[in-house]
Amino acid sequence: MGRGKIVIRRIENATSRQVTFSKRRKGLLKKARELSILCDAEVGVIIFSSTGRLHEFSSSSMATIIERFRKLREVHNQLLNPASEVKFWEMEAVILRQQLHLLQESHRQIMGQELSGLDVNALHDLENKLETSLKTVRGKKDKTLLDEIKELNRKENVMHAENIELYKKVHLARQEHDDLLRKIYRTKDVNNEASKNNRVPASVGSSCDLQTSMTLQLSQPQATKQHK
Repeated sequence: MGRGKIVIRRIENATSRQVTFSKRRKGLLKKARELSILCDAEVGVIIFSSTGRLHEFSSSSMATIIERFRKLREVHNQLLNPASEVKFWEMEAVILRQQLHLLQESHRQIMGQELSGLDVNALHDLENKLETSLKTVRGKKDKTLLDEIKELNRKENVMHAENIELYKKVHLARQEHDDLLRKIYRTKDVNNEASKNNRVPASVGSSCDLQTSMTLQLSQPQATKQHK
């Protein structure tokens, strides 16, 4: 059977109220910690028990979070007044110009410019940043080269397989061509042989003609004598 819906109101029993406070406090602080880690949020939680005991959690410095909250609260209150909106955006523009100046200065220092005003510690920090960036760039370059090599090897294997398949097709086509030529030559030889067997020799025909001619020539004189 499921739990019934809890009515949100003050718990009269002191023991039950303390147990509930302990459980809910741990759950709230756990959720605040998970929220700060998962969402990269800056979270600060302050809890005072009924006995006046303080419980707190902060993803960074609690004093920094409170100061930030106070400033933003003031800005929010000022924004409620339309006359202060221009001043707010002027302050934002000043902050953005300062951030842009810092970024430009950092970029020039990374490029090896304007280093005369830096002390040893600042130069050491800059060197560490450059080495870290260089390692990152080299790692990215090596990974890109390895990926390109793998892709080229894959294409080479595909082309090799296609080449083998084409060689097989060419070899099969040559075999079929050779078989076709042999069949053609064999049929031609059979036809020539049959033509030779069906042809009447010329010598036999000429001898018959000569013999007939000779018979006619010999019989004609005999017929003449009997007529006389």
